[in-house]
Amino acid sequence: MSTPQREQTHLWQAPALGDVEMLHARYFQQRFAPHVHEGYVFTVIESGAQRFWHRGSEHLAPVGSMVLINPDELHTGATAHEAGWRYRGFYPEHGRVTGVLDELELGRHGMPHFRESVIHDPTLATAFSQVHQLSESGASALEQQTAWRQAVLALVQRHGHCAEPRAPGHEPLAVARARELLESQLADPPSLEALAMAVNLSPFHFARVFRQATGLPPHAWLKQRRLARARELLKRGLPALEVALHLGFADQSHLNRQFKQAYGVTPGAYRQACLNLA
Repeated sequence: MSTPQREQTHLWQAPALGDVEMLHARYFQQRFAPHVHEGYVFTVIESGAQRFWHRGSEHLAPVGSMVLINPDELHTGATAHEAGWRYRGFYPEHGRVTGVLDELELGRHGMPHFRESVIHDPTLATAFSQVHQLSESGASALEQQTAWRQAVLALVQRHGHCAEPRAPGHEPLAVARARELLESQLADPPSLEALAMAVNLSPFHFARVFRQATGLPPHAWLKQRRLARARELLKRGLPALEVALHLGFADQSHLNRQFKQAYGVTPGAYRQACLNLA
């Protein structure tokens, strides 16, 4: 019987780049459940191929391509090759991208938006791979920061567009209020009926409005906020069990399963990577 190939992950934050999260991973069996990131996702496929669902359709990212995901966009991820896929991933917050543009007085048009889920731009892929390798090898801050600015500027100039503000449904105040309520009660959230009553809408109409505004039904949005909050608490050094209990997960294994399905590493590995930088 053949031994299953071992998946490998290296997650870290790049201090020279304002703690941009980076991941160098090789996956064979990993399947990312539908999830979102509060910031951008830029990945370079180094070997194999990845398939993923994004913006209502399936996409294929072969070796040498880049995957671009805008903030708060729902997506998945899985292998599309018998040998799995290896990639270098960047997870910058909004400000790490717009800050580069602001320095050059190019940020006055707002946050850039990327329309293509997969791009084939060998020069750009090489530039981002080099930034990643510089950070992983501990190159000087000067070298890393210069390479990062050049790569981000090229990415936005070649593939970025000015993002139009997205209308948050027909009842923006109701959606905003519901999000506040869910955010304040992550561990013990209100029911759909209670949420709808709080914003003076019928449950059915509220569910439709909320999904139109956020792209997710309320329960799925809550799941994403729990995971995002779990990242914040783990980054502060809280143990995974304490985080699970604090946020209303059934137990630590429940948190472990959902966290790895969303981010590709376990909560313990994520916490340790953050503590190593402290």
